[in-house]
Amino acid sequence: MGINHFIIALISLTCLFSFSASTNAPLPLSDASGPASSELHDMIEVMFESPSPFAFDGTTLESIDDVLSILPGSVDPALQKICGNTDHPVECIKATIPFLDEKTPIEPLSVLKAGIEAMDNQTKDALAEVTKLSMEPTTPKNVVPILQKCIDVYNNILNSDQKSLEAISNRNLVQLSIELGANVENVLGCDNAFKQAKLESPIKKMDAMLAKIVSNTLTIGVDMVHF
Repeated sequence: MGINHFIIALISLTCLFSFSASTNAPLPLSDASGPASSELHDMIEVMFESPSPFAFDGTTLESIDDVLSILPGSVDPALQKICGNTDHPVECIKATIPFLDEKTPIEPLSVLKAGIEAMDNQTKDALAEVTKLSMEPTTPKNVVPILQKCIDVYNNILNSDQKSLEAISNRNLVQLSIELGANVENVLGCDNAFKQAKLESPIKKMDAMLAKIVSNTLTIGVDMVHF
């Protein structure tokens, strides 16, 4: 990977970490078939609803390492290890499990692809929501241009997702890091547009979850994937 692209990606990632650290618990991703266990899902939901330190089944969880240590056995240890090296491990596991086939080897590249699918899925949900809001007659006129900005942002993310998958197919790490890094900037666009207008974003939580998925995909793509 070119050193300049690597530095740009890391700088962009640092900006995203500052943004995502201030967000609340994310909304669930859209349903998708996969081997996710109800025990894992329940544990994650309890964590998101509880103040730190987390408590689950009478166990006090002081850190994310504690969280990963009690994950049910149905979660592949390789996935735990990969997600444990991201900035948002629980979101990484929650987002990627539905897109990992039981027969797929768990390795950075397969988890990255699952993360991109999860990003695509979450982006499409957000796009559908802002499109709906932009067409509602009760939406204030001054909000409609902001929603249009969000529509552009989400379309940009979807475009970069496809280019990321193409870069993977072409085994082009430089292009992959550029596209994943571009989404770090893209994902801030909608929320920033509302902040500049001094308005509360109606999809703030969806953006927060999307930002964490983007962050995780960049970390996996830049630090763990090697062709």
